[in-house]
Amino acid sequence: MLAKMLNEAKHTVIFSGAGMSTESGLPDFRSKQTGLWENVDPIRLASLDAFMNNREEFTQFYHTRLQAIHDYKPHDGHEILGNWEKRGLVQSIITQNVDGFHQQAGSENVAELHGTLRTVHCHSCEKRYPNRDFINGIFKCECGGDLRPSVVLFGEMLPDDEVRTAELETASADLFIVLGSSLSVSPANFFPVEAKQNGAKLVIVNMEATDYDNLADLVINERKIGEVLQEVDAKL
Repeated sequence: MLAKMLNEAKHTVIFSGAGMSTESGLPDFRSKQTGLWENVDPIRLASLDAFMNNREEFTQFYHTRLQAIHDYKPHDGHEILGNWEKRGLVQSIITQNVDGFHQQAGSENVAELHGTLRTVHCHSCEKRYPNRDFINGIFKCECGGDLRPSVVLFGEMLPDDEVRTAELETASADLFIVLGSSLSVSPANFFPVEAKQNGAKLVIVNMEATDYDNLADLVINERKIGEVLQEVDAKL
């Protein structure tokens, strides 16, 4: 059924969440990644307040996260999406993930709602640097400002350009496919609803049920995303 939807659609948008990345082995943002965080809430450390007032733990936390994306790689599902974009079957990806795996697998039209761990930037002048600089202990910009990962921290707004791109893509979609998102985080979870309201067919592929399954034209639960995409790809 999903293969038929893809073949018939004129503008397909993918919306990916944490489940897309955890299939690569990358720890979920909300999981305790190492023993270092046993008595600390990782979500609290991923905040603007921690960056300003708890710099040592903030730096340790993000050093671990930045290193992790070099320890893992995109899975077959990422590769298939990259291939589908080249074949004109997928027009864009909206992602909540910050690992850059979609781009690494060949996808080019990607809106990163929560930023990226692939770079760090100066909190003062916003100049960007490779994340390896931060991993290697470089925490200061040429201007003297403090470097930080280029992700949206709790206490910050989503990036205007990425949100605008996501809005335009959602408005254009006639097929909107959610991959690995619980759809529990606002405002990102508004996009599938908007797509459906605009007349798009909505597909949700997630290990567990979501609060939006009743809106979907097709729901696939308890299946790995990579396996589902491989099966669909074989039918195209």
